[in-house]
Amino acid sequence: MAGQTVIVSGLNPAAILQSTIGGVPVAAAAENGHTRKVVPLSKDALQDFMVSIITQKLQDDKQPFYVLDLGEVVSLMEQWNSALPNIRPFYAVKCNPEPSFLSMLSAMGSNFDCASRAEIEYVLSLGISPDRIVFANPCKPESDIIFAEKIGVNLTTYDSEDEVYKIRKHHPKCELLLRIKPMNDGNARCPMGPKYGALPEEIEPLLRTAQAARLTVSGVSFHIGSGDADSNAYLGAIAAAKQVFETATQLGMPKMTVLDIGGGFTSGHQFTSAAPAVKSALETHFQNSPELTIIAEPGRFFAETAFTLATTIIGKRVRGELKEYWINDGLYGSMNCVLYDHATVTATPLACMSNRNNLNCGGSKTFPSTVFGPTCDALDTVLRDYQLPELQVNDWLVFPNMGAYTKAAGSNFNGFNTSAIGTHLAYAYPS
Repeated sequence: MAGQTVIVSGLNPAAILQSTIGGVPVAAAAENGHTRKVVPLSKDALQDFMVSIITQKLQDDKQPFYVLDLGEVVSLMEQWNSALPNIRPFYAVKCNPEPSFLSMLSAMGSNFDCASRAEIEYVLSLGISPDRIVFANPCKPESDIIFAEKIGVNLTTYDSEDEVYKIRKHHPKCELLLRIKPMNDGNARCPMGPKYGALPEEIEPLLRTAQAARLTVSGVSFHIGSGDADSNAYLGAIAAAKQVFETATQLGMPKMTVLDIGGGFTSGHQFTSAAPAVKSALETHFQNSPELTIIAEPGRFFAETAFTLATTIIGKRVRGELKEYWINDGLYGSMNCVLYDHATVTATPLACMSNRNNLNCGGSKTFPSTVFGPTCDALDTVLRDYQLPELQVNDWLVFPNMGAYTKAAGSNFNGFNTSAIGTHLAYAYPS
């Protein structure tokens, strides 16, 4: 086991940071000789932790649950700060609003991208200041703008004249970021360009409209798309943003001071290639801009790999070689990411009932299998023709990397309240 697992359910994540690295930034803690830095759970530690939950807490009520690996969150923030030290993350709350997760990010210095009044209220309820929020929705209901003015969220995006008129009427002190459409959406799974972003020929008129309304346009924002986006898309988008800065100067507007490079970051290989591309483009186009504040809106980068979902097998049917299983979560719950985020999920067995001496069924024969969710809709099919060992009712299936767009969009269809799935927190110390 790579580290000793510590169960921290119910603790404020800020207290975890305080007790493990003295409440100081991770890098500073390492320099000052603090040795209790948290690390991600090893596979064995994660499995042991899940088995302990199943055997100690869920013997009678085998409900699905998440494990949030706080060590993974710390590791991801370290990676971000190392690769993009001059870019402030504003975590996209829509990606996963789990309160312990948001509190952990806040304790490590992240700010927040909110797209609605409800998301703003959610962040504020955790004790986070409104000046750490960007209202990053280019089209907002007037009631949400009135609310933002009342509670002091003073930075938002726009990409239409009508939005300028609403803001002038209800929140004239709010600073604006002009959302532009990147020329290349990065071939992302979830492109943003078809819905948001000013076209090149719309930029000057939109700047003039804000200028005439006596609103402050503080900068530019864009989003290359979410999920497996091509990192080269940042190059063109940052170049286009620079042109907007120059156009604003030509119009005699106050100097812009904010560049929001949006999201589109995924941990792993994509981030490894994206970070140098972003830094190169910034050096090319904004090298002599010491007053510039650069922010980003990462969502899945922080959320996706930090969460693991465990589900119970509640039914089984055998048709020749084909094994069919029903689990107690599905496309109307956590696996809504298959529909809305175009995600591909994977599963591993945890045979707590049928094979306790070989929980992962290592060496066992596998069969083509179908995994259904619990609802009566045939659409609720999680996996097809997926190789699994033969399992039994009350065994478990574990789904890794389930933090992005899973907890925010579930429903109560057929009375299955998947929004109530609990989250257990854990982290490890180095061995």
